[in-house]
Amino acid sequence: MSILNNTIVKADNADAADPASTFDNSTSTRKLRAKSGATILVKKAKDEVPAVPTKTDIILKKLKSTKGVTIQSLMDATGWQAHSVRGFLSGTVKKKLGHGLLSENGKDGQRRYRIVEAKTAG
Repeated sequence: MSILNNTIVKADNADAADPASTFDNSTSTRKLRAKSGATILVKKAKDEVPAVPTKTDIILKKLKSTKGVTIQSLMDATGWQAHSVRGFLSGTVKKKLGHGLLSENGKDGQRRYRIVEAKTAG
């Protein structure tokens, strides 16, 4: 048995006559059969933290600033169109994530959005 880059290779002569590659999706590892009869187990990476922040993370970080953020700056940060940003704010930020979203006009006439603490009904 040898380990090569998270790949475990183990000789298995029981199915050496089976030249077709097969795998089993029911387990957390993937089993491959090579023509030589060797079984290759590839471990799947679980719970890896993405190296690059997601667009959701970028938007939430900008929305948490005390000054707020404009639709245009969110469009520039994500590459989305204005209607997509507004839909994300309404559907994901407010409904799915449950954040309170405040929309107000600034002194420069630009509408700014920011996350505020949700008021608890009591």
